[in-house]
Amino acid sequence: MNKFDIKTTDKEMLKKWFHLMTLGRAIDEKAPAYLLQSLGWSYHAPYAGHDGIQLAMGQVFRKNMDFMFPYYRDMLTVLSAGLTAEEIILNGLSKATDPASGGRHMSNHFAKPEWNIQNVSSATGNHDLHAVGVARAMVYYGHKGVVITSHGEASTSEGYVYEAINGASKEQLPVIFVIQDNGYGISVPKKDQTANRKVAANFTGFKNLKIIYCNGKDVFDSMNAMTEAHEYAVRTHCPVIVHANCVRIGSHSNSDKHVLYRDEEELSYVKAADPLHKFHRLLIRYNRFTEEELVKIQEESKKELSAAHKKAIAAPDPDPSTVFDFVMPEPYKAEKYPDGTHQKEGEKVNLVTAINETLKAEFRYNPDTFLWGQDVANKEKGGVFNVTKGMQQEFGISRVFNAPIAEDFIVGTANGMSRFDPKIRIVIEGAEFADYFWPAIEQYVECTHDYWRSNGQFVPNVTLRLASGGYIGGGIYHSQNLEGALSTLPGARIVYPSFADDAAGLLRTSMRSKGFTLFLEPKALYNSLDAACVVPDDFEVPFGKARIRRSGSDLTIITYGNTTHLCLKVAERLANDKVANCEVIDLRSLIPLDKETIFESVKKTSKVLIVHEDKVFSGFGAELAATIGTELFQHLDAPIQRV
Repeated sequence: MNKFDIKTTDKEMLKKWFHLMTLGRAIDEKAPAYLLQSLGWSYHAPYAGHDGIQLAMGQVFRKNMDFMFPYYRDMLTVLSAGLTAEEIILNGLSKATDPASGGRHMSNHFAKPEWNIQNVSSATGNHDLHAVGVARAMVYYGHKGVVITSHGEASTSEGYVYEAINGASKEQLPVIFVIQDNGYGISVPKKDQTANRKVAANFTGFKNLKIIYCNGKDVFDSMNAMTEAHEYAVRTHCPVIVHANCVRIGSHSNSDKHVLYRDEEELSYVKAADPLHKFHRLLIRYNRFTEEELVKIQEESKKELSAAHKKAIAAPDPDPSTVFDFVMPEPYKAEKYPDGTHQKEGEKVNLVTAINETLKAEFRYNPDTFLWGQDVANKEKGGVFNVTKGMQQEFGISRVFNAPIAEDFIVGTANGMSRFDPKIRIVIEGAEFADYFWPAIEQYVECTHDYWRSNGQFVPNVTLRLASGGYIGGGIYHSQNLEGALSTLPGARIVYPSFADDAAGLLRTSMRSKGFTLFLEPKALYNSLDAACVVPDDFEVPFGKARIRRSGSDLTIITYGNTTHLCLKVAERLANDKVANCEVIDLRSLIPLDKETIFESVKKTSKVLIVHEDKVFSGFGAELAATIGTELFQHLDAPIQRV
């Protein structure tokens, strides 16, 4: 039964809605003027034609109870949810006081993280995965909220949108997926995007998924649809798609000219279908308001916009010197082992056992720790290499569970779940072999710049484990290295241990730290006797601290991972043959990098050999060579060259 209609809806509520709609439209129409005056708002995607559904989304949203992931066209949505006109303009003008990002993110990307209105990426639709992750946390912690995530119909063509809807349906999670269907993905019409005219129909076979269709141009139909969806998601903990039929009155954005691909007949139609004008006519026709009353509300909206404009214009711009703030948060501080070394004696354990036992110890230490990935929790099996064996048996299926073969889903939902509460720590096995991780690169990118993009308001507390490297005869897709490619993206720590104790210590530090860490495991060393060693139960290795595995004076060998053991063997052979006394530095941590230890050694030996598995061209060694060549050139006996 519909709760809202033109005849019975409370007049004060109608007044509020009309005020929000006129204020939102006034801001939407003023936004291009800021760009023309070179004041900002370099990107603007007008929402006109989506008014009904956006008003409804904001009205059903409960601040600090629900989570919302708006997309770049959701101006009225966030205004309806409670953001002020000033806050929206602060975002458009990229001011330092912009609540979404402090001016760091693109304009027209509205957020207020303190209310759980999330800062989302420009990669439209990828926030659906984050929404699923938040909903997973809501269910686990017994929270009564829902997650609302929004985007256009063209975004459903993205694989990660499918992964999100599939995952929410499989896990029965309270996510409302709002599809604002205006018929176009920029200039690409819907007929070139999707098999079904109504894109929600693509998902009709999904179990546990409710689909609601509504007229997104109509306030009452949209309010009834969103209210039904919200109540259903709260009551059942199951996902809902709300497919809202809208029109796009203007161009996709200020960088698009819709007259190049839309004819006059279509432009006339969408203009005549304007939701604001329709709502205005209904209020008059059914005698809910007089024309004078509505004019008064419109005048009040103009005054509110004028006041907001003056305040926003006067607001400070971001300080350029802060550009390097919030790249990575401060990590957990190792107290017992500040340099990441120990002198403990006893029984040696192999690398795979050290990782397994550390995972279990940290799960006991922090009950808000979770782990998932492909094939990680099948009876006695724990991944391809049994790294997580016994985890689910001890900690239960709610904390340790299998994920679909969808790497983007694994990483994206980890990002999302960590948004629910900063105390949460997540470990994910991002792919069975590092080589298969490439489908998740888009979500890896999100994780790296979330902290910077949100101006320090959110950072995913995620440790991403990948079995890396060769020496197992695996061939392509089973023996490659990713660290050189992934190190180009600021915001992620990257560690690569060579011994069991360092694997345990770095993993403990990663799991206790704020922020995103890529934990690369040399799979050829999992059961290697060379990598086995004594591992203290509480061992910690700080980030950015290399370990001198062998002291020497004639040549500095810099290495990490599998090749550390090759280098140590070569160094011993050279010493036994009385050829050279080599110093071997095991980096352990690639980002941050221990330049101090490297530089001290190079100054001592004046000769450097960099050894790793990564690609010769554009591998991580190239960055090491460039750093040494730039900052220590005068200490080298000869120019750097490839061998």
